[in-house]
Order: sequence, then structure tokens, then C-alpha cells
Amino acid sequence: MAVEREIHNKINSIQNTKKITKAMEMISIVKMRKTVARMRAGRPYAKMIKKVINHLIQGNLEYEHSYLENRVTKRIGLVIISTDRGLCGSLNTYLFKKILVQIQKYANKNIMCDLIIFGLKGIMFFSALKSNIVATVANMGDKPRLSNFINSIRIILESYKHNAIDKLFLANNQFKNTITHSPIITQLLPLSNVCAEKKDLYPVWDYLYESDSKLLLDILLNRYIESQIYQAILENIASEQAARTIAMKMATDNSGNLIQELQSIYNKTRQASITRELTEIISGASAVQLN
Repeated sequence: MAVEREIHNKINSIQNTKKITKAMEMISIVKMRKTVARMRAGRPYAKMIKKVINHLIQGNLEYEHSYLENRVTKRIGLVIISTDRGLCGSLNTYLFKKILVQIQKYANKNIMCDLIIFGLKGIMFFSALKSNIVATVANMGDKPRLSNFINSIRIILESYKHNAIDKLFLANNQFKNTITHSPIITQLLPLSNVCAEKKDLYPVWDYLYESDSKLLLDILLNRYIESQIYQAILENIASEQAARTIAMKMATDNSGNLIQELQSIYNKTRQASITRELTEIISGASAVQLN
């Protein structure tokens, strides 16, 4: 009876867990739809401003901006976009592995790395590794606003302007579809390596500035960096909700399979117990008849 009671308690416990994971799956599906819609709404702007920047780089600039100059790399900066919460599978793990490879690549050349981290999971992970963290942002929520990150982004840009770092990279998860989301690391600064499809670019391009090219370029290039980081945050949140949906679905399915296995064991154990009891009753009755 003790074994049967233990198995029965396990089944009840897993059934309760299954209810929780199923509820979390449904919540994640709703949140994923909203975050994906928000992320896709921002993609056209991010694509267009990238096209403008590419044309800008091709043109004959009146003012040589610091974001366009190539320097000898002595120190790099890395903006990391992670999640605030767990239960999203290996989403953060794969991203962190890719980041560690990038950091080690530059460490082998005696180039140090400053980290700017968005998300509690990234903060906890790289704090445990004693990394050089210069700025952090936590509790971003499901509906992030650019105004919440402006101060941290300005810290990054000021570091670059004052030659504290010579290159700036952005690491995040890029959303492709509900099942596929991949970790990527892109170079933000200097802007000479901004990529775009050549079919979207004109062979000859230049701008007329009115009135101050320095002021206009400074505002435009800052806005470009802000938009790329903000879009990366939206992409990462969409990937997080998609990964959590899949993780909770797998947990729900695995709970169902485990319940079936335990139910089968419980039935066999119960059947064996009943058979043993019947055998004892029959044996007792036979003994009484013999006496």
C-alpha cells in the first residue's frame, strides 16, 4: 500500500505541474503574438534607417564623424540583450556561449571588453564570471520603451566618443519564426561595416545639409544606434516568448507522458497487490478446510 500511495502522490503532483505549464503555455502564446507584432512593426524603420546610413557612408561627408573613423582596436564594448526571466529553454545559453567565444577571441589579442547588459539573466551570468560590466538595465518588461534605455545607450556612445572603446558590438537573439531564433553579434561602431543589400543602394549618392552638417549627422547617427539597440531588444523579447511557449509545451507533453507511465506502473502494482491479497485469502480458506 505504501508503494501505491507514493506513486499516486507522484501522479497528483505531476498533474498539478501539468496544469501550471499548460497555463503558462497559453499565456506565452498570447504574449508572443503581441511581442512579435510589436517587433515586426519596428523592422521597416530599422531597415530604412540602415539604408540611409549606408547611403551616408558612400557620400562625400562635409564633416568627418567619429563614428565613421577606423581606429586601432585596444578595447571593445559589447551590448548584450538577455532576458529578465527564465523558463525559456536554451535561449540565453546559446547567446552567452557565442558571446564568450567573441570575448575570448579578443582576449587572445590582449584586447579587453566592456559589457553593457540588458536583462537580469545576463547580469547574473557575467557578474558570476567577474566580467567588466560598465552599465546594466533590468526589468525591461514585455512593452519596452526607448526612453527607458536612452541613458544607458548614451553612456555607451560617450565611451566611444571619448576613445574609451574602439569598437562596439551588439549581441542578441534574432527572431525568425516561432520555432527558430538565432543568437547574433553585429558591429555597431565604427559604421564602415554596416551591411545592406546592394540592390537597395544607389551607385552614386550624396546629401545636402541644411544648416549644420555636424549637428545633423550627430543626431542621425545617434538615432541609428538607438534604433538598432531598441530593435534588438524587441527581437529578443519576441524570441523569449516564442522559446517559453515551446518550453512550456514540451513540459506539458512530457508531464502527460510521465503520468501515463506512472499510471501504468500504478495499475500493475495495484493488480499485483490484489492478486497477492486474493492468494492469501484462498490460502487461508484452504487451510481452514483442511483443519
